Amino acid sequence: MSRIICADAVEGLKTLPSSLVDMCVTSPPYYGLRDYGVDGQIGVEQSPQEYIDRLVKVFAEVYRVLKDDGTLWINISDSYAGSGKGPMSIQVAGNGKNKNLYDMKSRIYDVPKQWEGIKPKDLIGIPWMLAFALRDYGWYLRSEVIWHKTNCLPESVKDRPVKCHEHIFLLAKSPKYYFDYKAIQEPIKDVSRERYKRGRSANTKYSNTKVRQAGIDRACDDFSDFDQNFRRKRDVWEVSTNSYKMDEHFAMYPEKLIEPCILAGSRQGGIVLDPFFGSGTTGAVAKRFGREYIGIDINETFCKKAEERIEKVSAENQSDIAETRENTEKFFSNLKQDKVCANNRTNEENAVHFQNKQDTCFSLGGSVTEV
Repeated sequence: MSRIICADAVEGLKTLPSSLVDMCVTSPPYYGLRDYGVDGQIGVEQSPQEYIDRLVKVFAEVYRVLKDDGTLWINISDSYAGSGKGPMSIQVAGNGKNKNLYDMKSRIYDVPKQWEGIKPKDLIGIPWMLAFALRDYGWYLRSEVIWHKTNCLPESVKDRPVKCHEHIFLLAKSPKYYFDYKAIQEPIKDVSRERYKRGRSANTKYSNTKVRQAGIDRACDDFSDFDQNFRRKRDVWEVSTNSYKMDEHFAMYPEKLIEPCILAGSRQGGIVLDPFFGSGTTGAVAKRFGREYIGIDINETFCKKAEERIEKVSAENQSDIAETRENTEKFFSNLKQDKVCANNRTNEENAVHFQNKQDTCFSLGGSVTEV
């Protein structure tokens, strides 16, 4: 089933039957930022609205090929209107001093930097323009996830904060859809576990409230048997930018960013779609987690490179993943007893004991869990 289709996104999607794929995770070309060297590419339209209109057409086809309980995850970033004083504007006007630094054949120079209704230096609001347009089309807009890039690029701006985030929108085809929240749960911190175990007395500021909200007005004297080890995944994801390199493609999202999307949005053996396949990151992660994939990209070089990349990926043993989760749960359930026993050990013995424990405790994504 897994395959790569080298075609325009809309045309490639039209070759697929309806209700075929379980989920879609993708990152369309950002507006006015990259020239991918192919005629007909998205991202070099003459206005932000034209860009949004083209994306809506793509995701209308995604809507058709998605199963009724499927989800769509879109990673997208924003763009600014030009001030007319930047190096690109000056170069386009023929006044640039460093002509060798700019490829004037790039399609990016054909994109206007100012539009009616958008002031110079305005943040355009591309992500929310797209989110609202898709909602108007019929998609259910379910969540906005913030991708906090822990190693973001520096900027020389002096009149606004440096950007260090992008958006991921979770949309669904139906009001009820497949979402495996357990697959992406996060280990709770020790301080949270201890707070829960202490319970809540009847003397808190919520004790006499008339509105019941998530049980905050409920007095609980004893949670000594509390054994919860995980919490629901939050909507701010701290992930560093890409470690995978491909010379022809320099705007790839990292595998760690979309792992939760694929784990929560699809079952084992399900089909994951990406209509802007690029370097093949979606296919690599899908294969690693035992899913099929369908990738579509307009750039033939990207398609070939993505195929080569995915061929080197091995599917993870799902029983090993289950065992990792079980070991993590055991680790946390034994944590209280470990701390009691710590009173009978020297500081040096404790250091060795907890280091050994920490070395064997990994989250589903493979990172050492802090205790």
